[in-house]
Amino acid sequence: MEKLSIIIPCYNEEGSLAECYKRTTAALAGLDYETEIIYINDGSHDRTHEILDEIAAGDKRVKVIHFSRNFGHQPAVSAGIKNCDSDWALIMDADLQDPPELIPDILRQCREERANSVYCVRRSREKESWFKQLTARQFYRTMNRMSEIEFPLDTGDFRLIDRKIMNEFRKLKENGKYIRGLVSWIGFKQIPFYYERKARIAGETKYPLRKMVKFASTALLYFSKKPLQIVMSLGFLAVVIGIGLAVWVILGKIYGFSNAEMGWTSTITVTVFFGGVQLITIGVLGQYIGVLFDEIKDRPEFIIDEKRNFD
Repeated sequence: MEKLSIIIPCYNEEGSLAECYKRTTAALAGLDYETEIIYINDGSHDRTHEILDEIAAGDKRVKVIHFSRNFGHQPAVSAGIKNCDSDWALIMDADLQDPPELIPDILRQCREERANSVYCVRRSREKESWFKQLTARQFYRTMNRMSEIEFPLDTGDFRLIDRKIMNEFRKLKENGKYIRGLVSWIGFKQIPFYYERKARIAGETKYPLRKMVKFASTALLYFSKKPLQIVMSLGFLAVVIGIGLAVWVILGKIYGFSNAEMGWTSTITVTVFFGGVQLITIGVLGQYIGVLFDEIKDRPEFIIDEKRNFD
């Protein structure tokens, strides 16, 4: 019998854990798989730690990983994959925006189409602001235009992956992981599953605007070199404009159609333009250098404090 793991990262989810466990175990009942649930407590500050320990004490199928502090959603998912010894793993969040009741249908579709992965595509986002929906929609389309590989549109980390993908994922050494992008990069047969994303049952989103921007910049820097190409193009444009202005001033002096001494406004404008191009270029280069700096330090992606129900 094949084994299925449900990987659930948690950060301050005390209000949804009991319902998450109840609905997930109900969805797993009757499946033709050996099942387990792996919760990763990402340094929560509420009662998430205690609640997960209570659940694990009452059900040996539940495994818990406690981080030493908050490392982030993507390291938590990565820890779940690296500590999973199953044939299949399904990644979902504890807030139940991704309904666990869909698990049997996802498994059925994967088996029918003999796929290595099923990525879940959001048809709609219940009770999310127009700003969140707009920025999410544009993020995926911008990533596809900027990246060297094509990502599925309107997807998150809610997906099913097989042992083949998990083995390849474990070989990846970078710490700044954009997991949904890495799974797409790994390849093999991946198919979509369309669903309606629900509202959170409790708590607040763990991705406010600041974290969304950081997440998007990580995805862009790790999967695209086009920002460097763009700033290089701006540099060439600035050079062309500079040469054009120099030629215009020289010809104006010779033929008398311009008075360079009166060009205070144009001088300031050109100075600001060139200065802006230089600052943008330095900033983009600095971001890439920062990524290199983080990777060279080779610090662990996460630190585990405790484990429950692991052999």
